[in-house]
Amino acid sequence: MVDDNELNRLRDIAAPAPAKDAKARAFEAALRAYDQENISAVTQGSVGGLRLTERAQKLRSEIMQKKLIATPVLAGLVALPIAGYATFDMLREQPPKFGGDEKITETLADKPATVKPTTAEPKPARSELEKDKKADADVESRDAADALVAPASPQKSESTVASGAAQQNALERGVLAEPAPPAPTGEFALDGAVSAPSTSRARMPAESKLMAPQQPSTLPADQMQPQPENRDRIEDFKTNPVHAALEDPVSTFSIDVDTASYSFVRSSLKQGTLPQVDTVRVEEMINYFPYDWKGPESASTPFNSTVSVMPTPWNTHTRLMHVAIKGFDVKPTEQPKANLVFLIDVSGSMDEPDKLPLLKSAFRLLVSKLKADDTISIVTYAGDAGTVLEPTKASQKDKILSAIDNLTPGGSTAGEAGIKEAYRLAQKSFVKDGVNRVMLATDGDFNVGQSDDDDLKRLIEKERKTGVFLSVFGFGRGNLNDQMMQTIAQNGNGTAAYIDTLAEAEKVLVEDASSTLFTIAKDVKIQVEFNPNKVSEYRLIGYETRALNREDFNNDRVDAGDIGSGHSVTAIYEITPKGSGGEQIDALRYGQASVDNGGVANADEYAFVKIRYKLPNEDVSKLITTPVTSANEISSFDQASTDQRFSVAVAAFGQKLRDEDATAKFGYDKIMEIATAARGADPFGYRSEFLSLVRLASALGGNR
Repeated sequence: MVDDNELNRLRDIAAPAPAKDAKARAFEAALRAYDQENISAVTQGSVGGLRLTERAQKLRSEIMQKKLIATPVLAGLVALPIAGYATFDMLREQPPKFGGDEKITETLADKPATVKPTTAEPKPARSELEKDKKADADVESRDAADALVAPASPQKSESTVASGAAQQNALERGVLAEPAPPAPTGEFALDGAVSAPSTSRARMPAESKLMAPQQPSTLPADQMQPQPENRDRIEDFKTNPVHAALEDPVSTFSIDVDTASYSFVRSSLKQGTLPQVDTVRVEEMINYFPYDWKGPESASTPFNSTVSVMPTPWNTHTRLMHVAIKGFDVKPTEQPKANLVFLIDVSGSMDEPDKLPLLKSAFRLLVSKLKADDTISIVTYAGDAGTVLEPTKASQKDKILSAIDNLTPGGSTAGEAGIKEAYRLAQKSFVKDGVNRVMLATDGDFNVGQSDDDDLKRLIEKERKTGVFLSVFGFGRGNLNDQMMQTIAQNGNGTAAYIDTLAEAEKVLVEDASSTLFTIAKDVKIQVEFNPNKVSEYRLIGYETRALNREDFNNDRVDAGDIGSGHSVTAIYEITPKGSGGEQIDALRYGQASVDNGGVANADEYAFVKIRYKLPNEDVSKLITTPVTSANEISSFDQASTDQRFSVAVAAFGQKLRDEDATAKFGYDKIMEIATAARGADPFGYRSEFLSLVRLASALGGNR
């Protein structure tokens, strides 16, 4: 125990003034408890089971800066008991039991093995004291929060005190070859004890063996844990610019029926973050929703187009030219046989609830949708490709479902080998005049074998010519290669979808199964020529990644998008009528064509829309044309159909998420107003969900 006279002298040092404030009284209370405890409690970070407040800690620092005379005394008192405790625990090969927060700042294992006399020096040099004080400062500041809320250390039993004495005697007999720890700095620890200096500032759990390697420290519970690296690969692109119709009157692009972007945006918003700008492809958001556009009368004409011109809700000086395309809906009794190969990524990264388990449930839904004489094969890849199920009729449902249920994750991702094996099986059970499709389900890169996007593109283009198409379904976040998905789906005459929930799996693989599986037209391109006499400027909303050169429109060797059974596709242009005052590009001084005399043919047309396509089994394209005149005009936005207005609301939302200039002053509340009024029939709740996403984005973005 500490000498009473020495403790009284310490009290006088700690509280030199007669009148003490609250922080001084707290500090003094800790000192009073000090003489009830064996001096070994110093190493526990507590005194008599009490902890100091932060204010008391500050007082301690002030006192010690003025009263360093206490240092030699405390150093001599602390050194021997500390060494005794450590010695005894080493001999018993038991972890030290220090109680309190069960932390120690030093063990004998921290120090080099040298033999010195066992008598500890009571008075360290002043320079060493200053150095240790500075080194301890950072440790104390990091531990401050924990010290203020940690539970008090339990009272020491008599056996503990006795064991401390035995350890001290062992040390004095020279049992240890390890020197006693250096004298403490004399600076009071955060929680009121005198701390011994430590050459290693990382704390060790009390349960560790003294001679065991030091374990890495763990982060406090309230400290932000490091986030896993996000390795999603998203293609970056620039928003379509405004074009002057007089200088650049022709716009050409490939049709797009993918929906991956909408699901990706939804996933981000539901996780509480605004989506990355380049994950927002406005056309995919618009085309996510089913619309009741007018379709063709028969399969001989695979789709019908409807064009309307209406006021722009976010700009009084412009109008929207709305192009809606509806594919022929093949009746179930007329659907051709399907030969499907499930190409499933079972690499180690798929071992997450929203990846392989969700994938398995999704494909089970698809199996239930197929007809008895359809064929299914299953190929997996992880390190190498393997055939899980040879071509099997869908009538053997139990066999197919069992193969799906037995899939397990593990290994790297040999995607190239998997694709080649999948195409081999597709050719093995090829159905003439039927649907032959590889359905790739993955969470990310092909990191074994051929993994370059261009190489994969060439491989898939080659196989596409044989009549086997490819669709891609993405699962999970953090490793998703959206750029690769887009590349191979576009070049495989297929679709790209992102499945983040079982409800989305049902939408893509059950409700939209016909449009996902059964292609009615391929290489569908759109070209619009604007009349400079009626339109000053135009801007295509979305389709940035689907842009084509003007000459590509008539080149049947250039690949483009496909339309499935019953698919609806929407494209929207924002146009500036001539003389409206909304032009953003200055007129040319020279070379303008004279059209005032009416000598230009078709001068009353806004534009001329051309659509070129191929039938699934043909290689020569066909052409459909539609002039856009005043007959296509709608006098007010509210007079547009429900589907037209809702699709415009989605277009505005996509542009808003991309932070485009056109909708900078058009708030989320306005988008909500349009979408709510145009919700219409919503049997599956997709439009209601859209409204909730707008609300989330508004909250996250501050309704900007």
